Amino acid sequence: MNLAHSGTTRRTLQACLILVLAVRSAAASDEAGERLFTLEIHPLLERKCLGCHGKKPDDLKGELDVRSRESILRGGESGRPVLIPGKPQQSLLMRAVRRDGLEMPPKRNDRLTSRQIEHLRRWIAAGAPWPDPQTRAHILRRERSTIETEDGVLVPTSGGLSDDWTYRRYAKKAIWAFRPVTSPEVPDSAPHPVDAFVARKLSAANLSPAPQANARALLRRATYDLTGLPPEPSERASFLEVWKRNPEKAWSDLIDRLLASPHYGERWGQHWLDVVRYADTAGFSNDYERSNAWRYRDYVVRAFNNDKPFDEFIIEQIAGDELRPGDPEATIATGFLRMGPWGTAMIPEEEARQIFRDDVVQSVGQSFLSIPLRCARCHDHKFDPLPTRDYYRLYAVFSATQPAEVPAAFLPAENRRGFGEKRALVERLFEYADNDRKRVVTKREAAAKTWYSEHDLPYKTKEQRHKDPEHLKPPRHVGLDHVDEGTLKVREQDCWIWSRRRERYQPLAQSVYNGPDRRQNGRKLRRPPNINQRWRPASFVFLGGSRDVGGARVTPGVLSGAGLATPTAKEGDAFAIPEGLHGRRLALARWIAAPANPLATRSIVNRIWQHHFGRGIVRTSNNFGAKGARPTHPDLLDWLTTDFVAAGSKIKRLHRLIMTSRAYRRSGSHPDREALDRVDPDNHLLARFPPRLLTAEEIRDSLLVISGELNREIGGVPVRPEIHLEIALEPRMIQFSIAPAHQPSRTPLERTRRPIYTYRVRGQPDPFLEILNLPNPNDSCEARESTAVPPQAFTLLNSDVVMDRAIALAARLRRQTQGAAKQVRRAFRLTYGRAPTANEQQRLVALVRQMEDYHAAHRPQASAYPKRVTRSLVEELSGKPFEYVEWLAVYEDYVADAKPWTVDAATRALADVCLVLFNSNEFLYVY
Repeated sequence: MNLAHSGTTRRTLQACLILVLAVRSAAASDEAGERLFTLEIHPLLERKCLGCHGKKPDDLKGELDVRSRESILRGGESGRPVLIPGKPQQSLLMRAVRRDGLEMPPKRNDRLTSRQIEHLRRWIAAGAPWPDPQTRAHILRRERSTIETEDGVLVPTSGGLSDDWTYRRYAKKAIWAFRPVTSPEVPDSAPHPVDAFVARKLSAANLSPAPQANARALLRRATYDLTGLPPEPSERASFLEVWKRNPEKAWSDLIDRLLASPHYGERWGQHWLDVVRYADTAGFSNDYERSNAWRYRDYVVRAFNNDKPFDEFIIEQIAGDELRPGDPEATIATGFLRMGPWGTAMIPEEEARQIFRDDVVQSVGQSFLSIPLRCARCHDHKFDPLPTRDYYRLYAVFSATQPAEVPAAFLPAENRRGFGEKRALVERLFEYADNDRKRVVTKREAAAKTWYSEHDLPYKTKEQRHKDPEHLKPPRHVGLDHVDEGTLKVREQDCWIWSRRRERYQPLAQSVYNGPDRRQNGRKLRRPPNINQRWRPASFVFLGGSRDVGGARVTPGVLSGAGLATPTAKEGDAFAIPEGLHGRRLALARWIAAPANPLATRSIVNRIWQHHFGRGIVRTSNNFGAKGARPTHPDLLDWLTTDFVAAGSKIKRLHRLIMTSRAYRRSGSHPDREALDRVDPDNHLLARFPPRLLTAEEIRDSLLVISGELNREIGGVPVRPEIHLEIALEPRMIQFSIAPAHQPSRTPLERTRRPIYTYRVRGQPDPFLEILNLPNPNDSCEARESTAVPPQAFTLLNSDVVMDRAIALAARLRRQTQGAAKQVRRAFRLTYGRAPTANEQQRLVALVRQMEDYHAAHRPQASAYPKRVTRSLVEELSGKPFEYVEWLAVYEDYVADAKPWTVDAATRALADVCLVLFNSNEFLYVY
């Protein structure tokens, strides 16, 4: 019989084939349903439902038990089935999670996501399969052995607090920063590698780039970007002359000259100081002075000026003392670990130590890795592959790290000019406070001697009688009234403050050492003479972030989610760090600085790009995690990172590479702005150069450059500019007293130094700079705000700071030129780098004449600086008010800036014109 020609046989075979396919399809469907239940539904029921419907079998809410298929099908007290297998639309469970007449889970924060609701619908539609524990275990083992599935990728880590977290999957785009850096190909025909990647995006969006900016705009852009200062007229003339003959040479020479300028380190050092939260005081209610913090600030400036390889920069700041013990430069570098705000007032010692370590771990994560770590302190990170265990392994790295002021000899490169005069003022203020203290102490001790005599007891000093029983010693404040008691506390505090300020001029550094925990005095931290070298700290996971709820013990380690093993890895632990008293931080620093670290290398490249284009390739420079922004040009970021590492992690070379691109040299305006705003309104694709508002420091420095006042001295102890007297003299509480008033530096030469060298008080920011978007030093600043708000306009028009600069510029113009017409032209050259138009010239000359008449008829009233200020406080024990006098010693021989009442009417009139120029967009923006 020929089976091939038998119709009956063919039909039989077809039926069998259909039956086999149906069986296979049903099996696949069953398997898919069981997989869905195991991976999604079962964990969902445990997280969202079991708390009320199964965790306590004797107390089931609504008598509904969701611990098994049978119990969930049985339903609750209503007698109606909660779900109907195969029929999600008819199941009460779906109505409840969709909030359709029923609301489960009841708490708003526990609501299911649309993705979770869809999983639930699919599961019910599949018949609500509920595989047994053995089947679920088999599915989980198989699932966990596959790195990448349609649900995402597994990221191997040191393990979370639960298997659900340990084996959860991530979208590739969400964890881009944790994946290895790639090496994208650059087309051979590309004129510049940066432009190759930018052009690819523009072409895909069908956008044409803007033309190149003109020479003047490029000069101003580059000079501000690399030095934070405007170009001088002579620099402008020289650049434009070369540009006429050879634009490429002019541009290349300009970049080289600016990178060689000592002001480059000031500009780019400030960017780093923003990130690490530099300040000269500790913050919080007492805001203690960190007298030697200025040495870390100058270290950062030197590092950028010397083009220190960034991997060395990382290691020195985290572990310079372990890298080169006894080297002052390395010791100063570890001031990074001391930059956070930290106070110990009214805080138990163990809690203060935890606050310090938490702060350091967070700072290391944000600054060097662009990953905020604090979310993992209390629980495994909700969005990133950062287990709590890793957080406390980093915590263990710093568990032997103690903050202290450590001896460090002054370096030849450090600026110590003016030490003698500045220290002399501190000594005078100390002596003033100490004399008043001694007066009250003398009065008290005289009364104490009388008390001892009356009680027929030998006299004892306050220190000698401290531990005597109360009946054998005089009252604490014997012989003093409430005014004396309050004054004594104030003067004792003042003596400490001025003693502390003396340390600015001593060879000490804000640094750390390795040793056992000990009681720390937040006022003064010192390394003990003897350290138990056998001591080792024990570290644990603090469950919920509470030091009182210790979990599993942990050893020092790094972030396992980055996939980069440590050089000190041991068997079974690729991310381990040695557990000795010394070397923990050094091992961590070397891991962070490793060329293969995908987080640290991308982080610094992105930060450099950001300060050239106003925004990083990743907009959130402190957060490369899932909740941060995605890179606009991921291939470009990885290419730049690969090139940066291969070239020795040299930042100046990276500047040259970026600034020689066409993307950097484009005009700020686009010929087809309508199309650009429609396709790319936020300029992510860089079809044009993004204009930006000058930073607070750039505005102040530019005013000083234009007026001819800027003191370009590099480094040294902090100086104090003049600030509004109301702010300078405001009462600011510190411990038992009021902090000393802000007393500006005595001479204009000191006060006109760059803001990076000014005394930065966390609790008293410079009001002029603050209103111009100076960041708060209590938090890491990844990018300066660039908002323009009305108070800024009022400040630039009316503040003493700007008026003083306008007067100084007017005086300069009158010294250098004669006649209003020439003076206006010179003012334009200095302020804008160009000549005025005929209309501008005519109108401003007329304004000068008008204001001369006005000022001739109106003479401003003079004002004087105060030399004393009376403070009012309430004495702590008695609750009675008292007053004391604070001496403002600097005003005894103060050299003031020129003020309106010290110059003639012609100068004041010309100053008004200068004020107009200072308040224009042409001055305030870089295009």
